[in-house]
Amino acid sequence: MSEMSYRDAIRAAMMEEMDRDPSVLIMGEDIGIYEGTFRITAGMLKKYGAKRVIDTPIAEAGMVGTAVGMAMLGLRPIVEMMTVNFAIVAADQILNHAAKIRYFSGGQVDIPVVIRGPHGAGVQLSAQHSQSFESFYAHFPGLKVVAPGSPADAKGLLKTAIRGKDPVMFLESAALYGMKGEVPDDPNFTVPFGESRLAREGRDATIVSWGRMLQLSLIVAEKLAKDEGIELEVIDLRCLRPLDMEPVYASVSKTHRAIVVQEQWKPFGPGAEISASINERMFDELDAPVARVTGEDVPMPYARNLELLATPHEEHVVAAVKRVLYRE
Repeated sequence: MSEMSYRDAIRAAMMEEMDRDPSVLIMGEDIGIYEGTFRITAGMLKKYGAKRVIDTPIAEAGMVGTAVGMAMLGLRPIVEMMTVNFAIVAADQILNHAAKIRYFSGGQVDIPVVIRGPHGAGVQLSAQHSQSFESFYAHFPGLKVVAPGSPADAKGLLKTAIRGKDPVMFLESAALYGMKGEVPDDPNFTVPFGESRLAREGRDATIVSWGRMLQLSLIVAEKLAKDEGIELEVIDLRCLRPLDMEPVYASVSKTHRAIVVQEQWKPFGPGAEISASINERMFDELDAPVARVTGEDVPMPYARNLELLATPHEEHVVAAVKRVLYRE
């Protein structure tokens, strides 16, 4: 095991896979000479050359369309979006082509394309650069949607994505890039899709989360355990599609209370789907309604004081926990 930042874990995953498989390449805006806005592709152009580290024009639809063609011919392209917000420009290529070609071909054609980049709130990146896209992409069959919440999962899940046969939206939390954690050194370390994990054991209530909100949930769990003796169980979904709810159901059967924590807006978000699934499967086990902690239903402000008001924080999770425990 090595201590590694979330950013470096992503970089290591790509480089290990490029070393292992010559069909893996990466393309994106300013990823080569400039080495990426977030420095994730630092040193890659020098090591792999311009045929495998491709600086593209500012043309997201062209990038993804090219990658889909490459994948159909046997390559394994990684498309770096400077921010996943810009992937909206390529929505037709992602949703109507990458996600559907396997279906159209009767299962004969693989589309091993990974579309990755930062999403979610950062620090004063404003309304067009701070959105979370889990619910948007996870709505469509044919796509895998992954949202790692730790450096180890960032590396292991990305390697699984690159080695797979299907298009993957790999959503990296911009605010986690500097976070450090233990990461396995094994170049064959992978994390399978569709397997949620128990991130923290508890008895009083279950928190369900992913991405940056996982780290917020773990901070709250430790704080409440220390200050008030409330022991929260935390489930890390890791993937939104495929979505593994079995660990959530097992946890709720023990704690009888659930809180879903998401960064994005409340209406039509992943929390609604997760809450509905808990209610449908575990209604008789619940001792309180499922609670949701979400961002505010507004475009992300630029001003730092307003940005802080628009995103979930510890006090919001604490309030939701106390609400389901009837300790308000």
